[in-house]
Amino acid sequence: MNRLNRTDRPYDIVLFGATGFVGTLTAEYLAAHAPDDVRWAIAGRSERKLAALRERLPGGERVGVLRADVDDPASLRSLAEHARVVATTVGPYIRYGEQLVAACADTGADYLDLTGEPEFVDLMYVRHDARARETGARLVHACGFDSVPHDLGALFTVRQLPEGVPLRVDGFVTADATFSGGTFASALGQFARGPQMLAAARERRRHEPRLLGRRALAPTGTPRFAKEIGAWALPLPTIDPQIVRRSAKALEAYGPDFRYRHYAAVRHLPVAVGGVAAVGALFAAAQVPPVRRWLADRIEPGEGPDAEKRARSWFRVRFVGEGGGRRVFTEVSGGDPGYGETAKMFAESALCLAVDDLPPTAGQITTAVAMGDALTERLRAAGIRFRVAAHA
Repeated sequence: MNRLNRTDRPYDIVLFGATGFVGTLTAEYLAAHAPDDVRWAIAGRSERKLAALRERLPGGERVGVLRADVDDPASLRSLAEHARVVATTVGPYIRYGEQLVAACADTGADYLDLTGEPEFVDLMYVRHDARARETGARLVHACGFDSVPHDLGALFTVRQLPEGVPLRVDGFVTADATFSGGTFASALGQFARGPQMLAAARERRRHEPRLLGRRALAPTGTPRFAKEIGAWALPLPTIDPQIVRRSAKALEAYGPDFRYRHYAAVRHLPVAVGGVAAVGALFAAAQVPPVRRWLADRIEPGEGPDAEKRARSWFRVRFVGEGGGRRVFTEVSGGDPGYGETAKMFAESALCLAVDDLPPTAGQITTAVAMGDALTERLRAAGIRFRVAAHA
């Protein structure tokens, strides 16, 4: 690893896509919580919108403004050269993300995003991990509700169990929240790209080094009534278990034989059946281009729930961990998962990479590998709860 000299770059953090829905929430969080000595800037394609946002931010006169456009690779290269950490909200990432990943990997700038798109993450590993390792860039995907609570929650659970023994962890997600147009568009895109997603996963497996002497698995569970939490458990087809598995492969703390399963927790069977049916219907609709376009037009990217709705939203992820004859119940919980808490997780991840004393890492890595306990403590201080519910 040869981390390029980045100490003389004008900004510690640049937030790209700052005028979008989640981008604005993240900019507001940074304005309220970034230390005075952190140099940061907002970036996007509309200088008018950026200037208007800066005017609304507390202490906005200290915030830089950079113009960059996903259709202009030179502007993305310039953005990366101006930053120690680049945090981007511009998705769907499979359409708009790669040029910025490439620029960060090539210039040694750390990169953060909010993607929940497995195809994108796998392709970026294949195409840019090696260069990032050469320059020392840290490429950290899924730094919002996908997948911070699950990745750090699994690590937090592992910390409560004996070391050096096989470990089993199950995560159960419950939430009451609304999504934005960008999130909906991203989900529709993923549902429509099943073959491409599988091909990207196969290509990644050909490039990844094999794990020797240890095992880390994230099998898809089966629907069941989970007595341990008193709810129906439905396997969640999200990127989260893949992220947890990659953390387990990279860190010895997860033991010699680790397994993680990821579920939605639903109290009542009719609701569970209805949820499965709704996801199936959306998946089927996404396969028909005219229907997919019609659905995507129902919620415009950049739109999302209002402040009142976000204030009522919440999430809880319960973990059940077992190993070495012990069983532990842990929980990660907070407010609005998709937007308020995602902006918090994203901003704190950027601050963590920019200012905290972290283990030396490079290439495409997870939040647990890049920031681990340091980010957990930041989030606890910011109001996201990590707690041990019970031991057995």
